[in-house]
Amino acid sequence: MTSAPSTPRLSEQFEAIRQSLPPTVTLVAVTKFLPGETIRAAYAAGVRHFGESRVQEAIAKQAELADLTDLTWHLIGHLQTNKARKAVEHFHWIHSVDSLKLAQRLNQIAQELDRRPQCCLQVKLVPDPSKHGIDASELSDLLPQFDQLTQLHIRGLMTIPPQGASADTLQAVFKGAATLAATINQQGFNHLHIDQLSMGMSGDYMDAIACGATMIRLGTVLFGPRPT
Repeated sequence: MTSAPSTPRLSEQFEAIRQSLPPTVTLVAVTKFLPGETIRAAYAAGVRHFGESRVQEAIAKQAELADLTDLTWHLIGHLQTNKARKAVEHFHWIHSVDSLKLAQRLNQIAQELDRRPQCCLQVKLVPDPSKHGIDASELSDLLPQFDQLTQLHIRGLMTIPPQGASADTLQAVFKGAATLAATINQQGFNHLHIDQLSMGMSGDYMDAIACGATMIRLGTVLFGPRPT
């Protein structure tokens, strides 16, 4: 397994990236498959937002890091409905709301638990069978139903370009997400208002920021190659 980066190296890398970001952009450090000690090193370097893809893995890390009380946990991986309760209990943000069915289940659980998780709708701007998400062409018909889910604070869109996408495709995806957010906001929904764009990873985050990203999800550029 790849060893955890040292705190000085992480601190330098984080600070270099942070200095390059507009103040409107939140850096979410992606720590899936990385040990708790790596999260502690990132915390010491100044990171406070952490992204995990697997609910059970994240819960174990949260228990290990319970003394770090000011962490914000983001679920960025695909969420099955049978893990929805644990997601509501253990995450501040759920980026991967990729269907109306899942959103309705999360809303029901949030009501039962008296919580109001912050959520992003995961959307697909270009065809990609390898990615989950709501097709942008289908989303407009679903928006009134999402607007009724008042226990969820749906305030963002999340998108992931196809792997190996060209520069033109990246721009189309990122600009498309920003345009879609503006279109949603122009419709005057009672509860649905998009003020966050979760897009951009280690290889393309500067392109995403140029198109309006407000949350970027960085793993490799911070921590190096992920353990196998």
